[in-house]
Amino acid sequence: MVELRDVTKRFGTFEALQCTNLEIKAGEFMTFLGPSGCGKTTCLRLISGFDAPTSGQILIDGRDVTWDPPYRRDVNQVFQSYALFPHLTIYENIAFGLRMKRVSAPEIKKRVDRVIQMTSLEAFIDRKPAQMSGGQRQRVALARAIICEPKVLLLDEPLSALDAKLRAQMRIELKLLQKKLGITFIFVTHDQEEALAMSDRVAVINEGRVEQIGTVHEIYYQPATRFVASFIGETNIIQAEVIGTDATHTLCRLEGELTLRIPISPTPVGSKILLSLRPEKIRLHRADPSSKNSFPARISMEVFKGAVDDLTLVTEGGLELRALLANDGQTELDFHEGEPAFACIQPEDINIIQA
Repeated sequence: MVELRDVTKRFGTFEALQCTNLEIKAGEFMTFLGPSGCGKTTCLRLISGFDAPTSGQILIDGRDVTWDPPYRRDVNQVFQSYALFPHLTIYENIAFGLRMKRVSAPEIKKRVDRVIQMTSLEAFIDRKPAQMSGGQRQRVALARAIICEPKVLLLDEPLSALDAKLRAQMRIELKLLQKKLGITFIFVTHDQEEALAMSDRVAVINEGRVEQIGTVHEIYYQPATRFVASFIGETNIIQAEVIGTDATHTLCRLEGELTLRIPISPTPVGSKILLSLRPEKIRLHRADPSSKNSFPARISMEVFKGAVDDLTLVTEGGLELRALLANDGQTELDFHEGEPAFACIQPEDINIIQA
């Protein structure tokens, strides 16, 4: 549905987006994720037509729209500020786009009524935007954007102004709405939880470069780079040296002469590599489980976080690792600061990443 071919955007000498190639499928919920200033909103503005690329091509549904103005692209955008007309009622705000397209009055009423029902706004059609909450105004902005039935809906951090509880609720509503409509959604956020909760695929952007594109599972469990591993959730970044291989595994040496077996890698013996290990993948035992990837450690710090305990482990060689353990109420599984434990790691839970 949307394709960027070698797209670059410069503002003076500053390169906001560097030679970007990506494809977004029809009916997909794609998220551009990254820190502030990374280029994700620039990418969205290039797709919408509010900015033109310095070089490269932009295609929507197979048609080259690189130099087309926004009104000639079959897209709509939901802004962070909602951008509702304060003097119009909710009904009039939603109908505005259709009136500009000179759609007949009966068709306008039919489509507005359908969209109002879809976004649960029936009780608010005669109100003005100032008489509504942030979540309600967000739904109005969505209704106004989808009523024209665009091929692509662009959402520029639309949930950032909402409180935490309402944001969590709106994530669910937004995903359900996208499934119901079947429209291609392109969502911009710096919130990793939003990206993981809603997206079919995620493009992680850093300093104008797309570092990785993949499903939420791939992005979280198989990060390609150190930035992706660190930005998405929490992880242990471990420096290691390859010291041997066998038919199924590669053997690595970590700090303090600790060794780990990881999935087979073509990396030659003697090479330095970086490993990513999610804290929740570390299992703790009271006694040595006699696994090839188990080792003794001491719990140097314990932070209670409600559903989980955040533990810092220190191995005999001085390597620090973070582990997250679920609080399930079984006291025999509780581990506390100062106690010894045996850590166990499955080879498939360790991922080699680029620096």
